[in-house]
Amino acid sequence: MLRKYLTGAALLLAALSPAWAGEAGRIVFVTGRADLGGQPAKLDAVVNEGAELSTGSDGYMYIKTLDAGMLILRPNTRARVADYKFDPAHPSATRVKLELLSGVARAISGQGVKQARQNFRFNTPVAAIGVRGTDFIVYTDAETSRVSVVSGGVVVSPFAGSCTAEGAGPCEGQASRELFAGQAGMLLQVRRGQATPQLLNNPALSPDQNEKPRADEPVGKVAMSSVLPATQVNLDPQKSELSLGAVHTTTEGTTAPVDPVLPVTPPVVTPPPVVVTPPVTEPIAPKAQEVFWGRWSTVAGAAVMPASIQNNATDATAFVGNYAVARLKGAQLVMPTEGTVAFTLNGSEAFVQKTGMAESLAAVETGQLSINFVDRSFTTGLVVAADGAKYNVNGKGVVDMSGLMSNVISSPTTIRGYLSGTKVEEAAYIFKNVAYPGTTITGATSWKR
Repeated sequence: MLRKYLTGAALLLAALSPAWAGEAGRIVFVTGRADLGGQPAKLDAVVNEGAELSTGSDGYMYIKTLDAGMLILRPNTRARVADYKFDPAHPSATRVKLELLSGVARAISGQGVKQARQNFRFNTPVAAIGVRGTDFIVYTDAETSRVSVVSGGVVVSPFAGSCTAEGAGPCEGQASRELFAGQAGMLLQVRRGQATPQLLNNPALSPDQNEKPRADEPVGKVAMSSVLPATQVNLDPQKSELSLGAVHTTTEGTTAPVDPVLPVTPPVVTPPPVVVTPPVTEPIAPKAQEVFWGRWSTVAGAAVMPASIQNNATDATAFVGNYAVARLKGAQLVMPTEGTVAFTLNGSEAFVQKTGMAESLAAVETGQLSINFVDRSFTTGLVVAADGAKYNVNGKGVVDMSGLMSNVISSPTTIRGYLSGTKVEEAAYIFKNVAYPGTTITGATSWKR
């Protein structure tokens, strides 16, 4: 009899266990380069506790959690679901811990987190974030984190003393700072080694400026008039029962204590009209082009550079066939050490020459360029069309630390090019292809992220 009871209990626990461990949510939207556990992310895929998530330069991933919350990853982001325990029958026992390793992510609290905010933690490499039924956006790299709030409030603490990355729940104390919705342009910033978070009023540093949201990202509900001052906020829901004052409801449906108010008949005062002068926004000048290419020619035995290169001081130049490519002198290049970036074809020119015939102007109809910054390699492919025929021009090679692109030896496609930009926003290469018998294809391409 006892054995039957234990067997039945074990089966019951097994049936209930998915609500407590394993699945944390499902992918409800994905586009561009996005990975789940090292594999391409797919719509409706299960995101389990412990899962590692990442997006490329064009990737977005929306995850709906079991408690009806949302985790949104924008491009160039790495995150991990460190801990997720949710039981619909006992939402107040929910435990959630998320980690943003780099990039931009938005977290919208579900019902479990709203009822157990004392058990929620959102870590970055330098700070711990706690919530009270909140919708917030975070940008981080290895040294700096910035947090803005869409609705509700957050408490942010740098890792120091008793506040460690291994902990759970919010870190509260003298080193923590709070931020609430309705304070336009305000954000909290934490730098590595900083004693307390810094409150900034600088919309230009908002996480939205690092990676833009898609047009279909959920719109937050910010109630300007119902934001609580910091002194009234209590991250422990059980402490609100000790309040002796009156209670009012915030936008998140929770309660916070306020001082009792004696009935007083105020005088009727007509306030003067408020004139709001919109801030003047200076237009952002487009980034100057840093990589140039063009056809060169020989005059009286000397090479004459293309006008695009002659008109710009350059410190790096390469030649392939009748083309030259160069990078602007003093251009800044910061080479990433990880991730794969896909580029978009931004400009091109090509010619096709058959044996014994004159060159024909060609068109580059499509193109792809992908760079893996882990091993500093690249792959590229073009479809070149001329005189009713189409040619596939494919190549692969390496990128050195100066940003020079060069093809693999013995390849039928010769490639030389350059990368540029503090985030490698620009690339250009020139090429010569002899894969087709009796046919030589030459040209140049420019690319943008």
